[in-house]
Amino acid sequence: MFGHPRDSEGQEDHWIPLSDLMTGLMMVFLLVAASYMTDMEIANYKIRKIAVRYSEVHDALYRDLAREFRNDLPRWGAELHRDLSIRFREPDVLFTTGSDALNPRFKAILDNFFPRYIAILDSKKYRHSITEIRIEGHTSSFWNKGTPPNSDAAYFNNMALSQARTRSTLLYVMELPAVSGERPWLKRVLTANGLSSSRLIYRSDGREDPVRSQRVEFRVKTDAASRIARIIEVAK
Repeated sequence: MFGHPRDSEGQEDHWIPLSDLMTGLMMVFLLVAASYMTDMEIANYKIRKIAVRYSEVHDALYRDLAREFRNDLPRWGAELHRDLSIRFREPDVLFTTGSDALNPRFKAILDNFFPRYIAILDSKKYRHSITEIRIEGHTSSFWNKGTPPNSDAAYFNNMALSQARTRSTLLYVMELPAVSGERPWLKRVLTANGLSSSRLIYRSDGREDPVRSQRVEFRVKTDAASRIARIIEVAK
C-alpha cells in the first residue's frame, strides 16, 4: 500500500528524461527542416536569377539580330523568330532538289550572313552564354513519286539528305576567311543537325506545307538549362 507513491515518483523520474529526449529530437527535426528549406530557398533564388538573366540575354540577342539583319532577311527569303532561330525558307534558293550541293545564291547569302551573325554571337556580350549554334536541315515528308509520303523510306531518305545538307552548309561556313579567327570557338559550338521531316510546317487547315517545311535554320542554345539542372542536382 505504501509502495505506490514511491513507484509514482520513479515513473516521474523516468518521464522527465524522456520528455527532454523528445524535445531534443523535435529541435533536431526543426533544424533539419529549416536547413532543408533554406537550401531550397537558395536553389529557387538561384533558378529565378538564372531565368531572369536568360530572359535578358534572350531579349537582347533578339534585338541585336533583328537590328543587324532587318533589311536583309526579306531579300534573302529568311525570317527571325522569337526563339532566336533564323529560318531560310526558300528551298529553290538553298539546294537543287535531291542534292546536298549549295546553290550559288545560297553561298552568296552565307558569305554575307554568317560572318555578321558570328560577330554578334561571339561578342563579349554573348559568347559565354552560348553553348551551341545549330545548323538544322528540315525536309517535307515527300521523297519522290514512287515513295509514299510519311513512309519509312521517305523519312530515312530525307534524313540522309538533310544530314548531308547541313554538313555541306557547316563545311562551307567554317571555311569562310571572314570567320577564320573564330574557328576554334566554332569547333566547340557549331553543329550540323539533319532532322528529316520530324518538324513539319503546317498550313492553317492542318495540312502539311511541303514547300515551307523544306528549310535551313540557324538556332542558338544558351547555358540556362544546364545551369538550372546543376542547381537542382546540388539541392537534392
